[in-house]
Amino acid sequence: MVESYRTERGPRQRVVAQLGDMDKCGRMGVKEVAGGNDDHIRQANLFDDSKPRWVEVDTSRIKVERTRFFGGPWLGLQILGKLDLSQFLDSVMPQGREEIPWSMMSLVLVLSRVCDPSSELYIAEHLYERTALGDLLGVPVGKVNDDRLYRALDALLPQKSELEKYLKGRLGDLFDLEYDLLLYDVTSTYFEGECSGNSQAARGYSRDHRPDCKQVCIALVVSKCGMPLAYEVFDGNRNDSTTVAEIVESIESKHGSASRIWVMDRGMVSEENIEFLKQRSQRYILGTSKSQLRRFERELLTSGWETIRDGLEVKLCPCPDGDETFILCRSADRHEKEKAMHERFEKRIEAGLEKIADRLLR
Repeated sequence: MVESYRTERGPRQRVVAQLGDMDKCGRMGVKEVAGGNDDHIRQANLFDDSKPRWVEVDTSRIKVERTRFFGGPWLGLQILGKLDLSQFLDSVMPQGREEIPWSMMSLVLVLSRVCDPSSELYIAEHLYERTALGDLLGVPVGKVNDDRLYRALDALLPQKSELEKYLKGRLGDLFDLEYDLLLYDVTSTYFEGECSGNSQAARGYSRDHRPDCKQVCIALVVSKCGMPLAYEVFDGNRNDSTTVAEIVESIESKHGSASRIWVMDRGMVSEENIEFLKQRSQRYILGTSKSQLRRFERELLTSGWETIRDGLEVKLCPCPDGDETFILCRSADRHEKEKAMHERFEKRIEAGLEKIADRLLR
C-alpha cells in the first residue's frame, strides 16, 4: 500500500505497508477500506475465534537490550516494609541539605546487598542501573555514585546500636525468635596494601592464610537459629579470648542482663573469661582443649552414652565441685576425618624421609 503526497517537484508516493500474500478475507477487508464503505468497517475482536496466525521469526537477528532485574529488589522492598525499616531510618538518620535523604541511600545499600552482595563502587557503576531499584525507590541512576554511598555509610554507622536493638525486637515479634542461647565467634578479613588510613588494620593470626596482609577481626553474635544479633570490629592483631568480656557487656547493655547460654569455641576459653561469666551468673557451653580428656579416661571407656543422631554420642560428666558439667562427645564422622588427616600426614612424612634417604645415598 502506498500513499501519495505533493512536493515542490510534483506528486510522490511512499510505501506505508507491505501486504504480501493475503487470504480472501484479508483482500476483501483491504478493498472495503480502500473503497471507503464505512458501514462494513469494524474493529476486530481482541480474541478472535478464527484460526490463529503465526509468522516465522529469525531468532539470530533478535537480541534483548537493557534488561533490569525486578523480582529480587521488589521482594526485598516488601520484606523491609514488613520490618518498617524505612520509617525507623527516617526517624534516626540525620537530615540536612542533602539532595537524597540518607535514609533512602541506606535502603539502596541494604537492598543491593540483599540482591547481590558487592562493594559500593560496584553498586554505583554496575549493579544499580541493572536493577529496577531506580523505579521502586524513585532515586535516578545518575544520583547513585560511590561517594554518596560511602557518605551514607558514615551517616548510618552512629545508629548501629539503635538499629541492632530495633531489629532484634522487630524480628522477635515477626518470627517469635528466642534469644536464650547465643553463639559467639570471631572471623577476619584482610586488605591489600598498607591501609595507612585504617587504625584497626594490623597483622595478626590470619584465618585466610594471608599473614602478609593487614586485617581486622569481626565478632558476630547470632541466635541458635542463625539470626544475627550484634557485631563488633576489633583490631586485626587482637586475640579472640580478649573480646569475650567486651561482647557480653555490650549485649547486656543493649538487651538487659537476662539469663542466657553463651556458646563459644575453645579459642575463647581462658580462666579469666570463665571467672568473668561465673561472676555475672551467665551459663555457658565452651569448647575445651583435648588435654582435658585425660581427666575423663574412665568415663570414656564406660557405658552410659546417649545417641543424639547417627554417628554422634554424648555423655554428661559432672565435676566433683559441682560448678561445671562436661559434655563428652564421640563422633564417628570426626573419627574418620581425623584418621584420614593422620594418614595423609604420615604419607607426607614418609615421602619426605624417602627424599632424604635418596640424597644420602647419592
